[in-house]
Amino acid sequence: MGVESLPRTLEFGWREDAEGVERFGMSIIDQRLLPDECRIVTLFTYEAVIEAIQTLEVRGAPAIGVAGAGAIALWAANQAHDVQPEAYAAELRRVAAEVSSARPTAVNLSWGVKRVARAIGAAVAADGVDDAADVAIACVQELAEADEACNRAIGANGARLLPEGSRVLTHCNAGSLATVFYGTALGVIYAAYEQGRIVHVYCDETRPVGQGVRLTAWELTQAGVPCTVQCDDMAAMLMKQGLVDAVIVGADRICANGDTANKVGTYQLAIAADYHRIPFYVAAPTSTIDPTLAAGGQIPIEFRDGTEVAAFEEFEPHVYNPAFDITPASLINGFITEKGVIRPVLREDGSLFDLHDLSRIAPL
Repeated sequence: MGVESLPRTLEFGWREDAEGVERFGMSIIDQRLLPDECRIVTLFTYEAVIEAIQTLEVRGAPAIGVAGAGAIALWAANQAHDVQPEAYAAELRRVAAEVSSARPTAVNLSWGVKRVARAIGAAVAADGVDDAADVAIACVQELAEADEACNRAIGANGARLLPEGSRVLTHCNAGSLATVFYGTALGVIYAAYEQGRIVHVYCDETRPVGQGVRLTAWELTQAGVPCTVQCDDMAAMLMKQGLVDAVIVGADRICANGDTANKVGTYQLAIAADYHRIPFYVAAPTSTIDPTLAAGGQIPIEFRDGTEVAAFEEFEPHVYNPAFDITPASLINGFITEKGVIRPVLREDGSLFDLHDLSRIAPL
C-alpha cells in the first residue's frame, strides 16, 4: 500500500524483442485493460508509440509528452549509422511532425518531441549521426526522471493549500498513470494524504471512457487512499451537501491568459465549484503552459469516435464527442506547478493571469 507501491507508467531500457534481440524499448502500462488487468507491454518503434497514444494505451498530458520523446529516441535507436546528416535530419523532421500530431490538444506531446529532436539535431550537426541514438536515449531518460521530480514538487506545493480533514473532488485521471510516476492532481492528493490533510477523495466517473472509475479509483485504492466514485452529473449535488472542500484537476494545455483545456466535463465542474464557493485548482507542470496561445479559443480540441458514447447494434445516433473542454481563467483559483502556486491577480487590462513569459513567473 502507499503511492510508492504503484507501478511505473513509463520505463525505458534495453529489452529483448519478440525475436530475442536486445533493443532499446519503452515499457508502458496498457491502460485500456485497467482495472481488470495491469499488463506491461514494451514498444520498440515510434509507430507503435503513436498507436499507443492514439488508442489510449498511454494517456495523460505529461505521460504522452515523455512517450512522444521516447518515440523519437526509439526511432533514433533503429537508424543506421551510415546515413548522411542531411538525409537523417530530414527524416527526423518528418518523424517528429508525425509523432507530434498523434493527439492535438496536449501541448506536452510536441514539447517532449522537440526536446529530444533538438538534442539529436545538435549532436548530428556537431559530430554526425554516430552518437545520435545515445544522445536521444540519454535525453529521454533525463526527461523521465525530471517528470517524476516535477510531480513530487507539484504535490508538495499543492498539499499546503489544503487544511486538515479536507475532502477533495477530482476529474478524469491526473495521477501516476497520467505521468511517468506520482501524478499532478493526484500528486497533490498523495502528498496531502500522507500529511493527514485529506480524509477522502471523490472521483468523477469521467464519461465516456471512464478514466475516473477505471483509472483514478483503481490508482487511489492501490495507494490506500479512501475514495468514492460518482457519476459526473452528481458532482454539484456533492458540493451542495457540503461534502467537497476543494476541487483539483490536471490540464492538457494552459494558455497565456490562464484558460485551460482539460478532460471534457472540467468546465461544468468549475462552474459548480464557483457557485458553491469551493476552491478550484489546476495542477500541472509548467511544460503544460503554452505561452504562444493567448486564450482558450485557440486551443485545438480533439474529437473522438462516437462509439465511445453510444455503441448499439441497431441504433446509431449522431454523437457529439469532444475529448476536452476549455475552463476560463476566471473560474480557476490557482495553478499548482513545480515552481509554486500561481494565484490570480487582477491586472489593468482585466486579466487574471499572465503566463506569456515563463521565465518571469513568480508564484505567490
